[in-house]
Amino acid sequence: MDPLWMVAVLVALAAGFFAGLKLYSLRSRQRTEADRDRLIEEARREAEAVRTAAEHEARETVLREKERVEQERAAQAQQAKERERELRKQEQALKGELQRLRKQEKDISRREKSVKKKEQAAESTARNAERALANAKERLEQVAGMSEEQALEVLKEELMDEARNAAAAKIRAIEEETEAECDARAKSILVTAISRYAGDYVSERTVSVVQLASDDLKGRIIGREGRNIRALEAATGVDLIIDDTPEAVIISCFNPLRREIAKMALTRLVADGRIHPTRIEEIVRKSEREVEALCKEDGEQAIFDLGLHRIHPELVRLLGSLKFRSSYAQNLLQHSVEVGFLTGLMASELGIGAKMARRAGLLHDIGKGVDHQQEGSHAEVGAALAKKHNEPQQVVSAIASHHGRPAPSTVIDHLVQAANELSSRRPGARRETLASYIKRLDDLERLALSFKGIKRAYAIQAGREVRILVDTDTVSDDRTIVLSKEIARKVQDDMSYPGQILVNVIRESRSTGTAR
Repeated sequence: MDPLWMVAVLVALAAGFFAGLKLYSLRSRQRTEADRDRLIEEARREAEAVRTAAEHEARETVLREKERVEQERAAQAQQAKERERELRKQEQALKGELQRLRKQEKDISRREKSVKKKEQAAESTARNAERALANAKERLEQVAGMSEEQALEVLKEELMDEARNAAAAKIRAIEEETEAECDARAKSILVTAISRYAGDYVSERTVSVVQLASDDLKGRIIGREGRNIRALEAATGVDLIIDDTPEAVIISCFNPLRREIAKMALTRLVADGRIHPTRIEEIVRKSEREVEALCKEDGEQAIFDLGLHRIHPELVRLLGSLKFRSSYAQNLLQHSVEVGFLTGLMASELGIGAKMARRAGLLHDIGKGVDHQQEGSHAEVGAALAKKHNEPQQVVSAIASHHGRPAPSTVIDHLVQAANELSSRRPGARRETLASYIKRLDDLERLALSFKGIKRAYAIQAGREVRILVDTDTVSDDRTIVLSKEIARKVQDDMSYPGQILVNVIRESRSTGTAR
């Protein structure tokens, strides 16, 4: 081979090798730069992500810390407010206590000044009395020429004469008072005799009986699935008792007006034969109107019998409704009319206004017509009702005090109270089971004797008063007042009784001497 050619080939190969090497080096450098740029970019992105995450975490940490700080601040503010309120309350309490102490201090200062003034006045009075006594002694000795002992004897005689004169005047006053009391008792006996006239009293109970023609009517009264009896009970407010009692239906209700309406309605339904809910409501409404008219008519008749007029229609209606009410089987309307007559008779005997007395006596129990609807005793309710309807003040006062609470203050008050007692307690006026009556009196006496210091106890006035005698060695005068309140409270809590019971505690001291 030609050496030149070979050299050329070698040169060419060398040139090609170096060119390839240069190209490889160039490409390798390019790849390295690209990898570097890619790594730098990735590192930059990772750093950016780390920075972003760190910033986000830092912001969250800052927010959480800020929220915690705000909560602590709010809690501290709330505690500060509560503490401030407590301090204000304490400050107000201290101010109030300071004002009270200042007031007490002023009162004490004022009392000290008053006491000093009284002491000075007493000292001045004592000095004046001593000077007056000395002057009197000197004058007596100068005028009468007596010694001190002789003057004392004269003064004693004069004092004895004055005491005798005072005793004589007291005896004369006692005699006059005794004569007046005898006259009053004589009139009372006369009125008691007048009050004993024949009277019919109807025994009212809490049940009424409606007689049926046959027991077949019971099924019609009950109705299909009990609809008729339910409608009748709902319309009248009573309880119908249909049992084995032959040919009878029992109406049970504590309100006598409702019981009368139900009895009237049931009687008409049985007589008519048409018994269904619509007919029941119609008959009940008609019966209510008739009972209302009957109450008005009876009230007007009572007012006419007593010669009265110009009484409010509502009072007339309530007065008539007393016909359907009773107390210990005594009809209240008849009782009211009787009290009106008795009050008028006693007023005529005493020479005072008989018409006003009859008016007060007739209306004294008017509160019993509404006392189940309003709070308070029937005397309080009746007085408020009379005042509302423009009754005279004398009538209002008599109604309020006819049971002694408050105490009677006028002559008519006493007359109405006396007439009420005469009408209700005379023999035959009221009935009560003898055994229960005796037991109630025995329980009343036993309850009173259960207190310490009680010697004897007596239930009097038909159980309306308990009279208690205490041991003077163990019970003082002041203790008797407390004892009466305690016994009255115990009676009110533990016993059942009609009306009111007066607890009268008596402490008596006696001294005796024997002349031999």
